[in-house]
Amino acid sequence: MTFILGYLLIFSARIVDVSISVVRTLLMVRGKKFQAAALGCIEVFIYITVLTKIMGQLDNLGNLIAYSLGFGSGQIVGIFIEQKMALGDATVQVITKEDESQLVEILRGEGFGVTVIQGYGKNGVKQILHIALKRTMLNKLFQIMGEFDKEAFITVMDTKDIRGGYMQRMKRK
Repeated sequence: MTFILGYLLIFSARIVDVSISVVRTLLMVRGKKFQAAALGCIEVFIYITVLTKIMGQLDNLGNLIAYSLGFGSGQIVGIFIEQKMALGDATVQVITKEDESQLVEILRGEGFGVTVIQGYGKNGVKQILHIALKRTMLNKLFQIMGEFDKEAFITVMDTKDIRGGYMQRMKRK
């Protein structure tokens, strides 16, 4: 029974420390240095604690398996956590088959800043809607797009920083 608790402790600790590592890395990429540094301290503490237990018993295959499975599971959990936190900004480009002027008014009515750019595609001239927003607002945008035009071509890009322009407070409904 003690072995199983030890394995569970190693597995759980690795999930926590690797999840923190994933979120910390994404915070660094987005320029949030102080939050990343604070998470790094916690991550290293957990990592060293677990590594110390493992290094003392390298001949215990169960510890190594729990350590490895915890690492892989931590990656999945970390990505899930980051997606739920929706840190940072995004830039979305939309090309719709419908009347884009109506969509622009709907989006602006919901507080999205929209710039319309003319583009040339396979089927001629198209209007490209360029929208900068907080990642937390992506689901709201997708909901609006689903109601307006399910066939719209949508690309989403990570954006490191947004400055200036027109972005009023968006309604979260």
